[in-house]
Amino acid sequence: MSLQTADILAHLHDLVGQDLTLANEMIISQLESDVEMIPLLGQHIIDGGGKRLRPILTLVTARMFGYQGNSHALMAAVVEFIHTATLLHDDVVDGSLTRRGRSTANSVWGPKAPVLVGDYLFSRSFQILVAEGDLAILKIMADACALISEGEVLQLAVSHDLQMKEETYLEVVARKTATLFSAACEIGAVLGQRPASEVRAMAEYGLHFGTAYQVVDDTLDYAAKAETLGKSIGDDFQEGKVTLPMIHAYANGRPEERAFWEQCIEQKQRPDGSLERAIEIIQNRGSLEYAMQQAKSHARKAGEALARLADSPEKTALVQLAEFSVDREY
Repeated sequence: MSLQTADILAHLHDLVGQDLTLANEMIISQLESDVEMIPLLGQHIIDGGGKRLRPILTLVTARMFGYQGNSHALMAAVVEFIHTATLLHDDVVDGSLTRRGRSTANSVWGPKAPVLVGDYLFSRSFQILVAEGDLAILKIMADACALISEGEVLQLAVSHDLQMKEETYLEVVARKTATLFSAACEIGAVLGQRPASEVRAMAEYGLHFGTAYQVVDDTLDYAAKAETLGKSIGDDFQEGKVTLPMIHAYANGRPEERAFWEQCIEQKQRPDGSLERAIEIIQNRGSLEYAMQQAKSHARKAGEALARLADSPEKTALVQLAEFSVDREY
């Protein structure tokens, strides 16, 4: 991560420091259950760190619009619960053994417990939302969860399909990843009782920011260092996921390069040295640069979505976060 991006994240933490502490306390308290494995496994992934971007976006947006209560912290906890549930399910589907440099719940407890605890976190989230009684927020989260699930299924359906178009890839990203960023921002605006136009602006910001964030993530899988990325380099390649760098490299490759991709992805034959060859092709085809250009385009659109909102320290921080997020190293 660039120094600038780290500074922006630190600034966001400063803006919502007490709110984030309260949200973290709510995350812990709302994980309580008589079934021992639920808090144990949930705590395992929450303790794994991460930037807490999604709940922070809820907190920052709520404060940007003048919200004064504590419900934003509880809603931030719900957003983190939904995110944690998707991580638990993702790691089982992908067979991932590490995340952020730590063992996944899947590798510690096997596949069954993480799936069931992920289901519990989804259910617990909606218990909290119903108890809060805000139908607008309940609808936002229900719609988001449906889109996330659709994105997961769509990604599975095209996971080894080299004919996948860039538009389909971006649809997977929008549903699977960007949707929750969008919902996190939208909730903050609803709590601030803002007009529909401003709620839509925040949803649009979150959608473009989340898209940029995921495209960078997929690019780093071929460009970053494992110790900074927090997972093994080339995980997407080894799992047969077709992401934007690969889509571009395949579309613009020579016949022998396209044959290589077909062997590795469609035929699932990856001999020793395949990852290194994949990285070499992606670099030679300019595919990393192309993917980063698309990420920067969405980051720019995220900033533009906020242009019609009143200036504030929170707005400035969100614009800067969008601008600098594409420079990160993990």
